[in-house]
Amino acid sequence: MLAILSVLFLLICSPVCCVFQKLYCTISDSCDCDFKPNIRDLEWDLYKNVFGQHLVQDIVSEEVAKFLQNKSPDQPLVLSFHGSSGTGKTLVSSMLGNHLYGSAMSSPFVHQFVPTLHFPSPKRVKQYKKELKSWVQGNLTECARSVFIFDEMEKMPPGVIDVLEPFLGSSHVVFRTNYRKAIYIFISTTGEKAINKVALEHRQAGRERDEIKLSDLEDAIAQEVYNDDTSGFFKSSIVQQKLITHFVPFLPLTRSHVERCVRSQLCQRGSCGRSDVVEAVGRNVIYSPVQGQYFSTTGCKAVSAKISFFL
Repeated sequence: MLAILSVLFLLICSPVCCVFQKLYCTISDSCDCDFKPNIRDLEWDLYKNVFGQHLVQDIVSEEVAKFLQNKSPDQPLVLSFHGSSGTGKTLVSSMLGNHLYGSAMSSPFVHQFVPTLHFPSPKRVKQYKKELKSWVQGNLTECARSVFIFDEMEKMPPGVIDVLEPFLGSSHVVFRTNYRKAIYIFISTTGEKAINKVALEHRQAGRERDEIKLSDLEDAIAQEVYNDDTSGFFKSSIVQQKLITHFVPFLPLTRSHVERCVRSQLCQRGSCGRSDVVEAVGRNVIYSPVQGQYFSTTGCKAVSAKISFFL
């Protein structure tokens, strides 16, 4: 019965399609039923709630839209987020899950990995690779539109992530499952030196922040993560084979960006008018370099605790 409904779900055109889709989804746990991408809301969320990251806003919204419009992509969408702590990397990865699936980040088709929890020992790389390959292959067979998020790649034992290489290429189709429809997100502070250096040079030269281009940073980030022996991408075949769609730079935040974070969080608490708290938190944050005080050393990460202190 389920197989028949599945065929009808795929073949019947609207408006009749909607009826069969609802019927099919009431008795099926297919990821097609939960996969409800809303690119417009994703774009709005990025531009409204991610501060000081024009490159991130443009790259993520454009690449996700382009990827989802292609019914038969050549390879998965692989985005690697890099930058200092508190610049919005985890926030943006959550936005993706929230706007791709009806059940948002709680969807069983959004998978998150944290090295300190899932891959804690550098001595067990071979075991981790075997387990990760099995996990990814099993979940892709279950749902071609799976999303895999790997946080804190700077803490990932080198070598583990290379087991994903066959899944990230252009030819991996197994058991009639098109593995090229998946999305992979890597998150790392590795690469922040290259990013912060370019941001500082632009600031000191008196150039506008929005003048920084992806081409100014992408190669430098790739080289830094590939050559850093503490990075999960150290000497990685994934980097070497250019299987990452984009290395996405998250720029360091200025005081004005931090204060926008404060205002946003104050409004969520029902205290939009507390400009005194905005000023106090902005003044209390530590900035670097010492000469110039341009960028917050913690981004927006410590803002919530500071707001609570000053309220």
